[in-house]
Amino acid sequence: MLLHAGTIFLSAFLLFLVQPIIAKQILPWFGGAAAVWATCLVFFQSVLLFGYAYADWTARRLTPRRQAWLHAALLGASLLLLPIIPHAGWKPGEGSAGPTFAILGLLGATIGLPYFLLSTTSPLVQAWFWQRFRHAVPYRLFALSNFASLLALLSYPVLIEPFLPLAAQSISWSVAYAVFAVLCAATALVGAKNARTAPPDASAAATAEVAQRAPTLGERLLWIGLSAMGSCLLLAVTNHLTQNIASIPFLWVVPLSLYLITFILCFDHPRWYQRKLFLALVAALLPVMAWYGNSLDLWLAAPLYAAGLFACCMFCHGELYLLKPGPRYLTTFYLMISVGGALGALLVGVAAPNILPGYYELEITLIACALLLFSRTLKLRWWMAGGAFAMAAATATAAAYNLNTYLSDTRVVLRNFYGVVRTRDFPNPAPFRAVYHGSIQHGGQLLESAYRNLPITYFGPTSGYGRVFASLPEAPRRVGVVGLGAGVIAAYARRGDLFRFYEIDPQVAAVAMSEFTFLRDSPAQIEVALGDGRLSLEREPDQRFDLLALDAFSGDSIPMHLLTREAMATYVRHLKPDGVIVFQATNRFVDITPVVERLAAEFGFSAVLVSDTPETSYTRAVDYWLSDTDQIIVTRNAGLLAAEPINSAAEPLPLRPGFPVWTDDFYNLLRILK
Repeated sequence: MLLHAGTIFLSAFLLFLVQPIIAKQILPWFGGAAAVWATCLVFFQSVLLFGYAYADWTARRLTPRRQAWLHAALLGASLLLLPIIPHAGWKPGEGSAGPTFAILGLLGATIGLPYFLLSTTSPLVQAWFWQRFRHAVPYRLFALSNFASLLALLSYPVLIEPFLPLAAQSISWSVAYAVFAVLCAATALVGAKNARTAPPDASAAATAEVAQRAPTLGERLLWIGLSAMGSCLLLAVTNHLTQNIASIPFLWVVPLSLYLITFILCFDHPRWYQRKLFLALVAALLPVMAWYGNSLDLWLAAPLYAAGLFACCMFCHGELYLLKPGPRYLTTFYLMISVGGALGALLVGVAAPNILPGYYELEITLIACALLLFSRTLKLRWWMAGGAFAMAAATATAAAYNLNTYLSDTRVVLRNFYGVVRTRDFPNPAPFRAVYHGSIQHGGQLLESAYRNLPITYFGPTSGYGRVFASLPEAPRRVGVVGLGAGVIAAYARRGDLFRFYEIDPQVAAVAMSEFTFLRDSPAQIEVALGDGRLSLEREPDQRFDLLALDAFSGDSIPMHLLTREAMATYVRHLKPDGVIVFQATNRFVDITPVVERLAAEFGFSAVLVSDTPETSYTRAVDYWLSDTDQIIVTRNAGLLAAEPINSAAEPLPLRPGFPVWTDDFYNLLRILK
């Protein structure tokens, strides 16, 4: 018993620990986009499906001895792929197409076989347990498996990420995997040697086997549907949160942990899933989640969607447990669960970005969950079914209202791997067009001809950008900008200047040219380099920029791979000796000032912060579209910092004793949350 439990525990722990480890390593290669995690989840759920299919096929088709030797051979072969460190050859090159298949290929080559074998462990070991101890029901081992997975996820941001560099994380995981391989092979071989061909009480066992009827097609489809709904909810809620905040492992962990907790509770003991209670909770929460779909208030949205995800997954997984078959069909049951999990991941992670023109999958998933709830109440009391139908109608109404608001006055909606880009016109108080990435505004333009070329939003005259441009010498300037948005910063361009923009999302570049005129009207030479800004700068010869602006955002914060020692070294290489770097630090949830302060000190630069609350400088209506900003100016040019526009507004960055320099191998977002 202890051998089986230990093998399952270690396999599940490693199975979910590797997810943030590997995703964090490849996140910088693909622009820090939230969709990187969604694509990783597609891989994880799909390989889990193949693992469960392997477990089901070998359990039904092979003798215990052949199954054990096959599995031991595969475990031995998987050790040849250690350690799990992605090869740099997988980094996207210049002009690379959408990275979905590149990410899937990278994951397959790096962790494919080890992850596959880890994913087979829970159903296989439970089947071996049943073969050896026919008197015991193995479903609680599934709860143990999910508990270990949860422990791994919660350990990562608290005990692992803050203390171990990424390389050490990968090597430590690889050593633990080698221990698992030995343990699992021993479990397989011992189980094959001691598998019972007939239980102690043959007559009782025969009666039990007859009672375990084969599940019908309808039951199998229902297993798939309930599992798929939980998976869809997991990805839709995760995407919703990371689109509005940041694409970081810490935020990925929370929804996935709640998802796993529901599996643990539902499969541990029937007492945890109080059916009437959770049916009522789901019916109450679904319309509220749909109503607040456009909310950017983290402290409202995060608890609401966490509670909603937990209640809905308790419903899905609790209903799954109520429909479970006897142990004879255990591997088939888990196979159907994994089919549903993979299907849900594919629908949200792959199909939605390629089929839906906008970010609509959250609303669609909430409506589908409400309809599933209604279908599960049809055989209950009439008033429960009626209430569920009313809540489904309320959810659909709230979702439709939200989508209508989302699309109100919208001119363009485009979607690809990196997210949804849309533009929206506002007639008052001054005609204005904004560009949004997800739910976050990324600049805009005043539409009246008299004001069309004024720097607006985060780039006003009294912002850090405005003060730097006012302080630069009159000579022609070379300016690099990582992150294009609407191209507002080009309003500062003059004849003879060169402005070179680095933009990872080609549809952002298309919108900047077609919907806004900053680039088209600029008297300067304008260049747009498509691709991740940091990777593009690493490939290019020295640009000798007078100013390099770091204005790229993923969700509502700058991607973390743009704030490391290695990234800073690249920026410095492209900068003139007296040049200046400006970091956009405007953010509701993350404070990057200690990170930039350490980077500046590391490279011998001075750094100051300009926090700007704009005063009236044009007309009152126009000023409405100026934004409060925090921007950090980093330079060795003491004369520039002494210039009146900067000196009159700048403050030194506060010191945080003991704060480390971030590197590609080590950074920790928990320490900079506001």
